[in-house]
Amino acid sequence: MTDTDRGLDTAPVRLAPGDPAPEFTLPDADGTPVSLADHRGRRVVVYCYPAAMTPGCTTQAVDFTASAGDLAEAGLDVIGISPDPVEKLARFREAEGLRITLLSDPDTRVLAAYGAYGTKKLYGKEVVGVIRSTFVIDAEGRIEKAAYNVKASGHVAKLRRELGLDS
Repeated sequence: MTDTDRGLDTAPVRLAPGDPAPEFTLPDADGTPVSLADHRGRRVVVYCYPAAMTPGCTTQAVDFTASAGDLAEAGLDVIGISPDPVEKLARFREAEGLRITLLSDPDTRVLAAYGAYGTKKLYGKEVVGVIRSTFVIDAEGRIEKAAYNVKASGHVAKLRRELGLDS
């Protein structure tokens, strides 16, 4: 099945501050449905990553886990979304001791709604896939910050500085 067959445009949308965050309900690593609406009243960091248990995605997930306490104290919940199946997310969480919510979006519809799925450059070649992206969503469900094509390494530290968590 191609992306066109699934109704996915390979030219991703780009969300901007003030835009409503696309609503979603996806299964977590235990298969339990999690909705963005469940977090209304708190700010949420939603980060989109290509594949669990790969070097860059592991670095990013471990960094978010290391900062989860500080982010929670600042009123931010962390949700990672990838196209991985629930079973792989559970293995990833256990293998790395992750303490963040990991959600499965195998048909990539939520990733596409966030502009985090589409054409990208990979090793100089154009491919269609997950565009590593991070969004901060305010307590009312609007985009506060949208960052596309982020680097796995050092991204969480940069986000912490931007959120004023590090002096």
